[in-house]
Amino acid sequence: MEEFQFQQRSDLSQLNSAVNILHSEISKIVVGQKEMVQLLTASLLADGHVLIEGVPGVAKTLTAKLLARSIRSGFSRIQFTPDLMPSDVIGTPVFNAKLGEFQFKQGPLFSNIVLIDEINRAPAKTQSALFEVMEERQITVDGTTYKMSFPFMVLATQNPVEHEGTYRLPEAQLDRFLFKINVPYPSETEEVQILEKFNKLGNEKPLESVQPVLSAEQIAQLRQIISNILIEGKLLQFIAKLVGATRNNKSLYLGASPRASLALLHASKAIAAMNGRDFVIPDDILFVAKPVLRHRIILSPEKEMEGVTTDDVITQIIQTLEIPR
Repeated sequence: MEEFQFQQRSDLSQLNSAVNILHSEISKIVVGQKEMVQLLTASLLADGHVLIEGVPGVAKTLTAKLLARSIRSGFSRIQFTPDLMPSDVIGTPVFNAKLGEFQFKQGPLFSNIVLIDEINRAPAKTQSALFEVMEERQITVDGTTYKMSFPFMVLATQNPVEHEGTYRLPEAQLDRFLFKINVPYPSETEEVQILEKFNKLGNEKPLESVQPVLSAEQIAQLRQIISNILIEGKLLQFIAKLVGATRNNKSLYLGASPRASLALLHASKAIAAMNGRDFVIPDDILFVAKPVLRHRIILSPEKEMEGVTTDDVITQIIQTLEIPR
């Protein structure tokens, strides 16, 4: 028994060391936004995709690019526009005159870390091209299935303010994102630090100072550690009650799906490990509750007109539940 506990501590110290190095690289450029960096890291460890929402200029795209640069893997960026077609994203068969046959030319989605800028600018037809790959890590074209290389992670950004020329993301697609991260403005102190940092950089490009610190093999090992994190039965019941409460709430038109329960399970395990524990506590679940649930529930029209937010409803639901001790 003692040997098992010692091995577990050793594994967690390895994970925490990797997380600290990753955060150190990102913090070379990004000031503040601690929650966003934590959730992005947790999503990487829990094998999830992330939707990042915030006004222009709050480092959404920059942080996503820094995370990708910190990992020794492929990276591609896709700028979504209203005229973008599914073939522009996943690829298309191209006729090879020498061979006299069609060959599939892979699109930018065939990478490891895929950054989709302004995901809500593409129409539903293009959005649907992401359904299969986000859930099953594969793309099927003309009856042929292509597996994505490991790791595969989608980081998508969107602007909550500008609605002209945008499309609402389908609920089925939103449900495939582990987290929706709302990025706030920095504080005045943080903004001064941003100015000082970029003033020191001078002509140096920000991304050039960040080095890859994690390999695909290390990510696979860290994910194995996450899967072995312990969670008690009463906490599983708490997750089920929390998600179930969203389906019977008068303020909500649509509640969360069982995929939300699984997301809470995996995300809370990742947060527990990042905090140096080999077991989940209620605070881990509460920390990820809003990022996991806010995009999976829909307000009733009445509450939406009153200016109530999904975060408000999640807070109210948590207050009605008995939190395990």
